[in-house]
Amino acid sequence: MRGMNSPSNKSTLRKRVTRYAKVSTSMANFGVRAAGQKLLGISADRQKQAERLRIALGALKGPLMKVAQILSSIPDAVPKEYAQELAQLQADAPPMGWPFVRRRMLAELGADWEEKFKTFDHEACAAASLGQVHRAVAHDGRPLACKLQYPDMESAVEADLRQLKIVLAVFEHYDRAVSTKEVQTEIAERLHEELDYAREAKHMRLYRLMHAQSPNVHIPEPIAELSTNRLLTMTWLDGERMIDVAARGSLTDRNRVAINMFHAWYTPFYSYGVIHGDPHMGNYTVRKDGGINLLDYGCIRVFRPELVRGVITLYESLRDHREEQSVEAYKAWGFTKPSKRLVEILNIWAQFVYAPLLEDKTRPIDETNTGFYGRETANKVHAELRQIGGVTVPREFVFMDRAAIGLGAVFLRLNAKINWYRMFQELIQDFDVKMLEKNQRKALRACGLG
Repeated sequence: MRGMNSPSNKSTLRKRVTRYAKVSTSMANFGVRAAGQKLLGISADRQKQAERLRIALGALKGPLMKVAQILSSIPDAVPKEYAQELAQLQADAPPMGWPFVRRRMLAELGADWEEKFKTFDHEACAAASLGQVHRAVAHDGRPLACKLQYPDMESAVEADLRQLKIVLAVFEHYDRAVSTKEVQTEIAERLHEELDYAREAKHMRLYRLMHAQSPNVHIPEPIAELSTNRLLTMTWLDGERMIDVAARGSLTDRNRVAINMFHAWYTPFYSYGVIHGDPHMGNYTVRKDGGINLLDYGCIRVFRPELVRGVITLYESLRDHREEQSVEAYKAWGFTKPSKRLVEILNIWAQFVYAPLLEDKTRPIDETNTGFYGRETANKVHAELRQIGGVTVPREFVFMDRAAIGLGAVFLRLNAKINWYRMFQELIQDFDVKMLEKNQRKALRACGLG
């Protein structure tokens, strides 16, 4: 037990206690104010509460801010006022200074770490909630990206996830339309995975394997000898920001990018049951030929082959107006014993999400151009769920729906006009659940994930 009294463990404990105190104070202040309104019979002003929550989370940065961003992208996980405010949170965090970076790199690669690179930029080129990225050059001349995790993030994640329960408890105290128990479990598991950069390197290799025959999708190559569990070094991929392409590109250019994005995200899903679960705009860039660079692999979700079959079954049930098929689809998704009324309500949302794939014509992703995740549709679904006593969202639904909505937001920003129906038909026409299961097992084993 001597190690428990070591300086490093004392430091970790001190940081964890400090984080608990800081997060608990912010969340407690928010929770007490909300509870007080309820106790005193004061009508809750959701918009003001939502603004207070955004301010509290924005000041904390770190994992809890990332959780807030995730919640904002899951329809009906939180009321729309909260989702709108949470969506404003930025992933950028103040980067670590050079003396701090130098100590962290020494801890990861040893005292001679600088000699392992030809050059290493002192200034970070990107900073986010869990770490920051530095450009470097290998001795063989290859440009590199070094993703360095902030110190003691595991303690921060543990502290923040505990407080997440407070936030979601407040939401459910006012509105029981959606139970968030499984949402909490799923977010916690994915966030812990994001801290493991060795696992992320395996995800990167998995995507390189799945897209080996995709000339318009590009994946960095992880550099094992320059990586650890908290440092991920990979080849650098040049590209333009997606938001800039959306603003300046011609319709032809934007359509090409949208088509490549569609295949970058959904070829792995329908061929291997794997999806890139983080729709943040900074996680991909665009090459001069319209090809896509996928840059971040911390949040990757592997699904049961039966669920992928269920996604296609739901699509076919909506296309062919066969409600009995919808029941089987939702069971495959993880909804237990879905009633006829629940299926009808869920299909309202499904019709909105699948709409571009149901019409054999060239069209934008959202013809109504309503923007924020089809607010009118989401409100209707929420009201209907309240009337039947609410629903528990299955774990696997969380990131699959998040990915679909996130990708839809990219298409909306690109204002692409494509025949989504035909593109989707080509993608699923040879679908075979047994072949997917075989492909998935083989690919995961090859990348050390099986």
